[in-house]
Amino acid sequence: MQHQKVLVLDFGGQYNQLIARRVRDLNVYCDLKPCDMTVEAIKEYAPIGIIFTGGPNSVYDENAPHIESAVLGLGIPVLGICYGAQLIAHTLGGRVEHASVSEYGKREFSFVKLSPLSADIPEKSVCWMSHTDYVSALPQGFETLASTPTCPVTAYGDPQKRIYGVQFHPEVVHTEYGNKLLENFLYRICGAKGDWTMKNFVREQVARLKEKIGDRRVLCAMSGGVDSAVAATLVHRAVGKNLTCVFVDHGLHRKNEPEEVMSVFRDGLGMDLIKADAADRFLTKLRGVCDPEKKRKIIGAEFIKVFEEEAKKIGAVDFLVQGTIYPDVIESGKGKSAVIKSHHNVGGLPSVVDFKEIVEPLRDLFKDEVRRVGTELGLPEGIVWRQPCPGPALAIRIMGEVTCEKLETLREADYIFRDEIAKAGLARDIWQYFAVVTDSKTVGVQGDFRTYENVIALRAITSVDAMTADWARIPFDVLEKISNRITNEVKHANRVVYDITSKPPATIEWE
Repeated sequence: MQHQKVLVLDFGGQYNQLIARRVRDLNVYCDLKPCDMTVEAIKEYAPIGIIFTGGPNSVYDENAPHIESAVLGLGIPVLGICYGAQLIAHTLGGRVEHASVSEYGKREFSFVKLSPLSADIPEKSVCWMSHTDYVSALPQGFETLASTPTCPVTAYGDPQKRIYGVQFHPEVVHTEYGNKLLENFLYRICGAKGDWTMKNFVREQVARLKEKIGDRRVLCAMSGGVDSAVAATLVHRAVGKNLTCVFVDHGLHRKNEPEEVMSVFRDGLGMDLIKADAADRFLTKLRGVCDPEKKRKIIGAEFIKVFEEEAKKIGAVDFLVQGTIYPDVIESGKGKSAVIKSHHNVGGLPSVVDFKEIVEPLRDLFKDEVRRVGTELGLPEGIVWRQPCPGPALAIRIMGEVTCEKLETLREADYIFRDEIAKAGLARDIWQYFAVVTDSKTVGVQGDFRTYENVIALRAITSVDAMTADWARIPFDVLEKISNRITNEVKHANRVVYDITSKPPATIEWE
């Protein structure tokens, strides 16, 4: 089945992935592509609509990104957001100037003229602004649709050409009716049918995998995280016993994770899942190591060695399954997009496995879509909504040397933290939360005895894309329960602190 597609052209704004996610949440498939995509490439892509994202530049600067004017003459509906709105006006002969008063944050705006873009949206509502330039004169044929006292052209459009611009950001939650505006653009202006659903994705992906793989052999490194779990389950549904999974138990997992992985995938789904028990060799390699980068390198190298040993027992395979998701593709650099981080899902595994081709069944999905696919596949909620964990797992949530004692302390503290967050009904509201065993010791009093133990730190953040993050405002009574349980139930824990640092300046993980 060929889905309708929307093209999101990336001009470098901070919310660009979020725009793509919002479009997909409205059941319309889209891709985020570099802004220098040619007219011919756009024609070949054949979108039902195009969205120009925001960006940090001024359209009148010499090196600012632009588009071929022919893009706006293709007869395809276009929505420009922030920089994108200024770019449309600039390209078509309007005027963009530096504002005497910049607008950042929430602003009330008013629609001054009805259009398909504003259908079912109140005349006045709140939007999120982030700009220092503004459209001071519109191109011929365009009309002002909305304004604020300080931004006379807050939204504009030409219903005949089906080209619109909004100075604010409809993709962020702070814009009250932003989702409705995007829905109006997609359905009323572009004519979307809403054919992008995870039920359709599962059905189509399983059919593709069956056709591609046939009766050949497939190997997957199962980490226990949601991406590898969903990727393996999709492939297993398509090819059954032709898939072999290897789960490396390095002894650094959270409480009950190895048992849960084996129970769900081997015992429950009947996967051919091999567990490599390697905890002792990992802990031996980590003995005396305190530097976090050395920990990462040791764990990564040892993981590859263990997997290589297991892969040699299996022999040659035709395909290697990789849990790549769409943000990995974007962040690894696509076309001329900025490289944020190199893709790391499998790391060095391809070089140690005898295979012909990589299979990436999730490479077109965002994380929230992966979770919905997992639910569609019938995976347990504990797997689908499992908290993210870095590749080195608990080793980089322990400051200093990793020991069996510290691992046990961290497992129990982290389990209590997650348990109480779930009981408080906050599990879906917080992007990520975990405990850390610090390398600071403090004096405590437990019973009639003086103690001197490591401080336990709690970290919880809210985020959209993990590129920036804010600390989560967990209610004090919930934090109190967590602290009381940890200091009463966990050995070697006599003090709990809560991290209230945002990213930046901090990172999400402590190491």
